[in-house]
Amino acid sequence: MSVETPDMDELLRLVPIVTYGDTAAGRGGALHLSAVLPALSAAIGHPISTKVHTDPQACKKALGLPDATSAIVVLVDGLGYWNLAMRLGHAPYLRSLMNESANQRPIATCAPSTTVAAMATFGTGTCPGLTGMAGYTQLEPNNHKLIQLIQFKDALAPKPVNPRITIPPMVDPHDLQREQTVFEKLRRQEVRVTSSGLPKFAGSPLTEAALRGTDYQANVTPRDRVLAAARAARRPGLTYLYIRDADKVGHNYGWDSEHWVAAFEHIDAQLALLKRSASAGTLIVIIADHGMVQTDMDQRLDIATEPSLIHGVELVGGEPRSLMLYAEPGESPDAIADRWRDRLGDAALVRTKEQACADGLFGPVSERIRPIFGDVMVQAAGAATFVDSRTQGDKATHLPSVHGSQTMMEMDIPCLIDVA
Repeated sequence: MSVETPDMDELLRLVPIVTYGDTAAGRGGALHLSAVLPALSAAIGHPISTKVHTDPQACKKALGLPDATSAIVVLVDGLGYWNLAMRLGHAPYLRSLMNESANQRPIATCAPSTTVAAMATFGTGTCPGLTGMAGYTQLEPNNHKLIQLIQFKDALAPKPVNPRITIPPMVDPHDLQREQTVFEKLRRQEVRVTSSGLPKFAGSPLTEAALRGTDYQANVTPRDRVLAAARAARRPGLTYLYIRDADKVGHNYGWDSEHWVAAFEHIDAQLALLKRSASAGTLIVIIADHGMVQTDMDQRLDIATEPSLIHGVELVGGEPRSLMLYAEPGESPDAIADRWRDRLGDAALVRTKEQACADGLFGPVSERIRPIFGDVMVQAAGAATFVDSRTQGDKATHLPSVHGSQTMMEMDIPCLIDVA
């Protein structure tokens, strides 16, 4: 394979903000996670436009997708382009795809490069500035509390004594994320749209917010999920398959661990099975939501121990690589940003909300969504992480691999194209 991997210093350097739109210049444009579903809709003959991508055919051409009557898009959580490229010796099927010149270039995910933001960006074909989904935790303005957007739970609420009790979501996923998904739009055209995933994600708040509109097929084992996707794709339309293990194992053990390599080998086997099981002519597109960075505990900073950093900050949202700071009433975001810049130096890019929005961090921003974002944004460089032991447990503050910032390791994702 002829893909040349940059050195790690370059991969961990902050890169420019991605741009949104079919013909936008710079990183991103149609070579972006948000363009994948519009492009696939055009490939299967039912082009769907979005507020960000108005020309699905241009997206299809930019991504190099062939025409097909049926397509399967596989999202492998946490499998960044460079994570993939550096471990190809363990993945014969993915290695065969990467030998194709059309697959030897990454596309960009959204910023912040985290699951909730990326899933909504992918599902709607838009951006965090329109979906209102921008971090693991973020402000719910009506109640002025942080909510956690994997389960849509109040991140600051005490855990129930009875573990069987489920805390209901603080907000309606449909109310927070109001953009129609590409799946919904296809369904209105009477196109078959199917998801294959774990039972726990069927009808979950995140699924309803970011990926609603499909016929959800739930199966327990990875093999059954793959085979269900292949069966669904025998009929014309679009099928979505989600594989989570690279992200889950990366957070628990590190993406460069033996555990991650074993999970990666299993993922490759699942994808090879999908290729063998799909009907001839089925278009298969393999993407990810973000990459992963191996953390350096010497670059870990607990902001709870830094009076200058927590001064004037009422709430801390986001995640260890991408913080959103919410100012106390009357406190100047510029003053907070200045204190953080003075303390962190080259370890992070610190911007006020106004600066971040002007830079296009979240793409086009709706006025309804703007209050959700932090008054100050902090994007980690290198292998740094910023944690808060006041609200986070020991495990959460010592994750061996993380993501969320604007480095190539986190922002570059694969878009691998195959035809069964």
